[in-house]
Amino acid sequence: MSQSSSGQTSLKFILDGQVRQLSAVSATQTVLTYLREQLHRTGTKEGCAEGDCGACTVVLGELHEGRVRLRAVNACIQFLPTLHGKALFTVESLKKATASGALHPAQQAMVDEHGSQCGFCTPGFVMSLFALYKGETQPSKQQIHDHLSGNLCRCTGYKPIVRAAHIMYQMGAERTEQEWFTLPGIGDAISQQEQALIEQLQSITAKESLTLESQSPVTGQLQTYIAPASIDELAAQRLAHPQATLLAGGTDVGLWVTKQHRLLDTVIYLGNVPELKAITETDQALTIGAGVSLSDAFARMNTAYPELGELWRRFSSVQVRNAGTLGGNIANGSPIGDSMPVLITLGTRITLRKGTASREIDLQDFYLDYQKKDMAEGEFVSHIHIPKPAAGQLTRSYKLSKRFDQDISAVCAAFSVVLDEGKVQGIRIAYGGMAATPKRAARTELALLNQDWDETTVRRAMQALRLDFKPLSDMRATSDYRLQGAENLLYRFFLETRSDAPVAASSLNVFEFAEGFAS
Repeated sequence: MSQSSSGQTSLKFILDGQVRQLSAVSATQTVLTYLREQLHRTGTKEGCAEGDCGACTVVLGELHEGRVRLRAVNACIQFLPTLHGKALFTVESLKKATASGALHPAQQAMVDEHGSQCGFCTPGFVMSLFALYKGETQPSKQQIHDHLSGNLCRCTGYKPIVRAAHIMYQMGAERTEQEWFTLPGIGDAISQQEQALIEQLQSITAKESLTLESQSPVTGQLQTYIAPASIDELAAQRLAHPQATLLAGGTDVGLWVTKQHRLLDTVIYLGNVPELKAITETDQALTIGAGVSLSDAFARMNTAYPELGELWRRFSSVQVRNAGTLGGNIANGSPIGDSMPVLITLGTRITLRKGTASREIDLQDFYLDYQKKDMAEGEFVSHIHIPKPAAGQLTRSYKLSKRFDQDISAVCAAFSVVLDEGKVQGIRIAYGGMAATPKRAARTELALLNQDWDETTVRRAMQALRLDFKPLSDMRATSDYRLQGAENLLYRFFLETRSDAPVAASSLNVFEFAEGFAS
């Protein structure tokens, strides 16, 4: 095993203001297991062990633009070694924060609004509310709903919890004398407590590689966790360990361990590589490092393509978006992944790195067959290059699923058209859920190219979709449903972008009606 002589061999993170240092940590031990079984912090619950229910929600603090940024994640699929250089907050942390032991406004609001019955999900909701409290000063109703979308409650109902989200800010304003409530907050001055945490985080920031070794409690074999601190070191470690599991956000790999009980001998973590966590921008394109979180990637992409906001909003939960990465989603290559169809439609290219060499390919050419990709042994995705919109380009992406939040797509469709005096000068269409890979609709595009963007042309192109795809039937949808849905989404795109009386997107969205009715 190659290892830098200056590399670290112990994990360091901050919990309740104290630096914790651990060695001989299993590469795949989850934060949830550590909290419950070793620290006996049983407030963090295990509900699903797959990042869906939110009962295990904790908050991580990291240095970001000179401040401490707090974000909610799922402890059940977050591996303990990934805490290196971060601060961890659990539901117990909130009470430990003040000498009086007073409840945090997120907790007190849940009490006052009767937001709990059996209480199993309550700590997870509290931590999601806490993260919201520290990240937004005046969240909208939509932001509150989105932030709580990753937490499930089976008995209380959500209205009391949503009310708690509203009133916790008023409670916080009434108790500003406690430093805890100003750690940290959007627009707030840096408090003494935040400054102390900044200095602690700076002292343990992962500037060097981290290597942890332990014996598997199941097989007795050696488990190795490697967290390189530079892209060159990552490339070297990937060549040295071509069969190792690459770990980014862990939102998929975590399930390999918790659900499939896979034994991972060697794990290489990408999250401490600065080059993979940067976003650069030119007039022509966005370049997003493969280690950038989905939350950060989508936020930046939304500035270039605001019409894609609903897709990013519906992409899993806040906890998953905070942990997962765009590079990981692309490298996973699921045929029902929601990011790939729209990225393919936008003409995205990716950079693959192997050793000291790099190559760039179109994302659409990366996927060869089901779970087969154009990636050699020792290669990894390093960067994603997304073109800015061209003049006259109209782009949309739609998702068909049974629920608005946190549901896997039956069909995900993405469209981009360039019109000139009513004629189609450029067209790209891609679908997920319709084939073994995310795939462009080549025949459908040919039926539209250089034609009038009108009802007759689009109706003809809808029929061509049946030549492009022969989807399977499964638990999410039948083949016929998928085909009809794919056709209708193309028609919806036309209705929203036709030159004669285009239809507002909100009037074609069933979820807009549902939310309006519920309110």
